[in-house]
Amino acid sequence: MKQLVLLCFFPLMLVSCNNAKKQGNHQHGNDKKVSNTPSSTQSLSPHKETMAMIGDTHIHIDYSAPSVRGRIVFGGLLAYGEVWQSGAHNATWIETNKDLVINNQLLQAGKYGFFTIPNKENWTVIFNSNWNQHGKDEYDMNEDVLRFEVAPEISDELTEQLNYSVTQIDDENGIIQLSWEKASISFSFTVSE
Repeated sequence: MKQLVLLCFFPLMLVSCNNAKKQGNHQHGNDKKVSNTPSSTQSLSPHKETMAMIGDTHIHIDYSAPSVRGRIVFGGLLAYGEVWQSGAHNATWIETNKDLVINNQLLQAGKYGFFTIPNKENWTVIFNSNWNQHGKDEYDMNEDVLRFEVAPEISDELTEQLNYSVTQIDDENGIIQLSWEKASISFSFTVSE
């Protein structure tokens, strides 16, 4: 009789396990719950960071990187003459553990919101003391700690996704560059003694 009960019960267990697998909630041993729900689409402006050591100075840039996706960016999506958080979502921030000299101005060690004002001829580069803000919603020029202008370089080649880079020249000097669409800006810095 016990064998008959086991023979009847065993097929029911197999059917139950197979149904659980189909529903995506089968658990086995220490396995975690498996879901058959499709994953959400990848962000159109993924979070990125770039960093470099210039001697013993650590430069860190944190940003969200939008893509061109067939749009006219500068003078289109981003109007000329308006403050841009130089990325997507939250404001881009730059952090340095040592004082830097940029455009003959001192930038003290710390973390800063990085903004730009794109224009055809010149861009304004801005380091702002409020590094933790959404977009440019809370931008206040009274919190700017450093401002200067640079001429953009225009290329025939397209940079599809916003990209930042920090390049070491030597143990005391480096270059920060922003590239997107067909425009790029760069500026040099020196570690202050």
